Amino acid sequence: MDLVFINPLFKWAVFLVASILSLFCAIMMVTRRNPIHSALWLIVAFFSVAVIYLTLGAQFIAVAQLIVYAGAIMMLIVFVIMLIHLESEMIEKGRFSGGKIIGSFITVILFLEIAAALLSFKASGVKAVSAAGSEQIGSVASVGTFLYGKYLFPFEIASILLLIGIIGAVVLARRRKD
Repeated sequence: MDLVFINPLFKWAVFLVASILSLFCAIMMVTRRNPIHSALWLIVAFFSVAVIYLTLGAQFIAVAQLIVYAGAIMMLIVFVIMLIHLESEMIEKGRFSGGKIIGSFITVILFLEIAAALLSFKASGVKAVSAAGSEQIGSVASVGTFLYGKYLFPFEIASILLLIGIIGAVVLARRRKD
């Protein structure tokens, strides 16, 4: 889905709505007591981040976001939550301990530092990307060209390492059954 021919105002509005939705979902994720509800909010946040990638013209990154994070990683998180059998008494009831207060203080300081860095940022020092073909960054064609061209050998090494890991997991699982 190429958003190049869509009205820029509509594209900006979709970006803004997806950004606000991702922030809202992230806040809901960290404030829920039930880990399954947190995982569901995280899935919605991943989908909204994928929409942000689409509005920026990075179709491949958006699809990879959905497949890798919203698909594989979230299934792993949900299965781990279900396998460890969290009891209701194990889930904290929202008490404020010293660690939570210190963590909240550090978080506020980090946000203030980021805000100060963003406010002191001077746009005049930034050079606009004007190279030919820069609009293709993150597209499927450009990723495929780099992946199967310049980076073919590292890609093949990574695939062999993943295959070895899968074979090792199968061997360990079979030994455990026997």
